[in-house]
Amino acid sequence: MALGQTLAYPARMTIIYTMPGHLIRRLQQISVSVFAEQMKAAGSDLTSPQFAALAMLRDHPEIDQATLAGLIAYDRPTIGGVVDRLVAKGFVARTTNPEDRRAKVLTLTPEGDAALTRLIPVVEACQDAILPGLSDSEKAEFIRLAGKIAEAGNTLSRVPLQTGPKPD
Repeated sequence: MALGQTLAYPARMTIIYTMPGHLIRRLQQISVSVFAEQMKAAGSDLTSPQFAALAMLRDHPEIDQATLAGLIAYDRPTIGGVVDRLVAKGFVARTTNPEDRRAKVLTLTPEGDAALTRLIPVVEACQDAILPGLSDSEKAEFIRLAGKIAEAGNTLSRVPLQTGPKPD
């Protein structure tokens, strides 16, 4: 190796550095870190799943917790904790479904809507920081390819995204 030459990876290439699974895990770590840092800078402790839940509730008011979980590809047991924290923050209200008194529906509160409105620009701005080193066209291509992979592999997920009606 010539003096001053740098490598993107250690000189002795470890096989994991070329494996998609390892790279995706690293990208997830980067994404979570950047998101948390940007939220903290904005004076919020909102997590990425909480943000996704708020955004989905704005688009789909008065849905139940299971439907919310499916729409953001989050497992049902864990979404309960996410919703509990959003209710505790005053961002989401849980009310009884008038058609099924055993079921609860979720709605965004005015405070939740205001927080979401305030934080959308923060989250949009942090997207560039999640993909450092890529040009705008490379970012668009990455997003296109990642979306294609996520769609093609959806049924392989432990928690597949459900965009249509809930299965019976």
